[in-house]
Amino acid sequence: MTEIIKDLAKKQVVGHHHALGTSITLQVFGTQNDWLIKKSFELIDHYEDLLTVNRDVSEVMSVNHAAGEKAVQVSRGTYSLIKLAVEKSRENFGFNALIGPVVKLWHIGFKGAHVPTDEQIKEKMKLTDPNNVVLNDADQSVFLTKEGMELDLGGIAKGWIADRIRDLWRACGEGGIINLGGNILLVGISPKRPNGQWTIGVQDPKEPRGDNITSVMVPECSAVTSGTYERFLVVNGKKYHHLIDPRTGYPVKTDLAGVTTFTKDSVEAEIECKRLFFAGKPIKGWHDNPDRLGAIFVYNDERVVYDNF
Repeated sequence: MTEIIKDLAKKQVVGHHHALGTSITLQVFGTQNDWLIKKSFELIDHYEDLLTVNRDVSEVMSVNHAAGEKAVQVSRGTYSLIKLAVEKSRENFGFNALIGPVVKLWHIGFKGAHVPTDEQIKEKMKLTDPNNVVLNDADQSVFLTKEGMELDLGGIAKGWIADRIRDLWRACGEGGIINLGGNILLVGISPKRPNGQWTIGVQDPKEPRGDNITSVMVPECSAVTSGTYERFLVVNGKKYHHLIDPRTGYPVKTDLAGVTTFTKDSVEAEIECKRLFFAGKPIKGWHDNPDRLGAIFVYNDERVVYDNF
């Protein structure tokens, strides 16, 4: 369901939409024209059609269906995102776009969630090696060399799509807030503060969604959070969260409740959020990259660590 509201008093257009398995809110400031919101929702739906693994038909599913059989040619945008996902997966810091078979085995956060056996995990882990993906830049084709392998871009697709929406807004000379289910991308300067800075809240892991444990002021950037507190499974008093470590096949062992990264591009925020989450603490030299503004770590004991803030 899509809803678009023109707020004359605040001179903004707000749109609500459901896609990518989440609730999406777009706010464009300084205009009453709803064309940009409508076009943005069309673009989101278009990319979901290409990238989803929650339907039987998409470009990514075409690659998955052909696993162990043949290479599949995909569109330029899909190929560039797959290539980025595979390259980052090969860095082995915790993100792995091939982890799908193991995640489905646990199914945490969904009906039928359970703790699989060691043998079941080891068997599925054989299908998660990103080095078994053949990328051909010449014809933009992708080949998963083992039958049963699955590519899932869910870990970075929202960030990449948010960046594409930002490209559209910039081309139209507009700014505002892109919120893809908690993946935030701020475009332009804030109309609410003289210095143009934005205020971003960080979720309190022990409180309902929307209750913040802290907040920071930032320039135009993206904010993305990875956390253990929203999807988990409890068996015999033991809690298993949904963030599976692709190096072990089990939920990553950590004292971290969540980490929020602030970077210039949203797809980078997605990637770096996972890097820092799996590290469990600030990484020395991480913010030497000028595109990385900082990060906030929230631990299970509610201790908050600010990196570069």
